[in-house]
Amino acid sequence: MQVDLITPDKKAFSGEASSVLLPGTDGYFEILENHAPLVGALKSGMVRIRSGQQDMEFGISSGVAEVLGNKVSILADSLT
Repeated sequence: MQVDLITPDKKAFSGEASSVLLPGTDGYFEILENHAPLVGALKSGMVRIRSGQQDMEFGISSGVAEVLGNKVSILADSLT
């Protein structure tokens, strides 16, 4: 699935991934391929993106995530 992690200043990540772990306001949740459409609020925490055999982590302050049609858009207020 396509994943984009964007802040007001820059695009921190854009690429293919097999899973994304996000810090939701009610706890962490994971997005996998072919996930149902979703819009969720994010709190301060770590975003973990698995691309191939590589895991990447990004600290965010807060934001929102949208899942639609095998694309995950993460709009973060800032990276920490």
